[in-house]
Amino acid sequence: MVKVLIIGHGAREHVIGEALVRSEANIYAFMSSKNAGLEDLSQGRIKVHSEMDFKEIINYCKLNSIDFVIVGPEAPLVVGIVDVIEKNGFPCIGPRIEAAQLEGSKIFTRRLLEKYKINSNIKNKIFDSMENVEDYINDLGVENIVVKPDGLTGGKGVKVYGDHLFSKQDILGYCQTLVKQKSPFLIEEKIEGEEFTLQTFVDGKNVVGTPLVQDHKRAYEDDTGPNTGGMGSYSMADHLMPFITQDDVDEALEDMKKVIAAVKAETGVEYKGFLYGGYMKTVKGIKLIEFNSRLGDPEAMNVLPILKTNFIDVCMGIINGNLKSNIEFKNKATVCKYLAPEGYPGSPKKDELVKIDKIKLKQIGAKYYYASVYRKGDEIYTTTSRAIGVVGIANDLESAEKIAEQGIGCISGKLFYRKDVGTLKLLQKRIDHMNSILKYL
Repeated sequence: MVKVLIIGHGAREHVIGEALVRSEANIYAFMSSKNAGLEDLSQGRIKVHSEMDFKEIINYCKLNSIDFVIVGPEAPLVVGIVDVIEKNGFPCIGPRIEAAQLEGSKIFTRRLLEKYKINSNIKNKIFDSMENVEDYINDLGVENIVVKPDGLTGGKGVKVYGDHLFSKQDILGYCQTLVKQKSPFLIEEKIEGEEFTLQTFVDGKNVVGTPLVQDHKRAYEDDTGPNTGGMGSYSMADHLMPFITQDDVDEALEDMKKVIAAVKAETGVEYKGFLYGGYMKTVKGIKLIEFNSRLGDPEAMNVLPILKTNFIDVCMGIINGNLKSNIEFKNKATVCKYLAPEGYPGSPKKDELVKIDKIKLKQIGAKYYYASVYRKGDEIYTTTSRAIGVVGIANDLESAEKIAEQGIGCISGKLFYRKDVGTLKLLQKRIDHMNSILKYL
């Protein structure tokens, strides 16, 4: 059996592990905090240690004669973990340091899109001081402003006018904070539309898409409250969205292929691994919000459980540069709802007991994936981040949402979640929003 090492400790890595075990791999896990799901899937073949200690990771690969490695989170990717692993003779799923800057540096990405005339780019300007900031805000219009720090921010650093910033003073104040932190930043034009996530498998040249997913970043129902890493997500049985056509997907995929070619032309490095495209459908077409150089969390939980093609074959296609285009997924809808500690994201309750009725979950047909929780003896406890992703899978969205909701009912503790994720009511709101934007075309 193939021996695969997973690096990472969250729900994304838990679902990656499940997909590998389903494809009959022996998995090993290297993680900065112990994920109980990965511990069980790997039958205890784990090492709990910093995911940034590349020397220890290489030693672990050698000790266990690992066949290939999958890197789950972004932090090790953007500082060159793949380069180190591959130099030591182990194939790795994930982009090398130059290619990983698609996520690691928003400035790198916008410059690349501009230089290679990629259609999905939007108006933006780069700053590292307050010089000309106010002029640019006035040019775009205060109500059209998005401010993005350059580096990794865990989904929480981007500030949007009307959501986080409510006046020109707010915008200038945030820019001033970034300047003080010596953090270069982008001011981008705020665009209106509906976001969707297109996660892809990339072998350096070929880009193969997976079912579209829509994430819910806001902490509370009806898209209110602070931004989070994502409170849940859904996908449809036809792998599209009611407001996103196949032509839209083809446009986004073509865009990603051009970006992959641009990365190779610019850096000399082929992009290999997973590439997450966060796009928005607007009156001006499909526009890029951001790239991530790995699978999404929660979005990985929507696509990997319905993957029909052997996941090891997909991984080997990425590694060998001969990825097949006919990767298959079940025609099922999925809904993922994230349970988070009460008070998350501002002041989460940690070290609280979580009770899980695994037998009932299995009977219902709901899946669950451990995120930031820890196991002490046989008990599960919260940390300060999202706790458990619960996934419903069915022939249609309504049924999948019901399964996810029933699954949530099997888990108790000082937790909360968004009841509206995956509901037909919230979906209709998205459809109406898109229709109101497009009616003027």
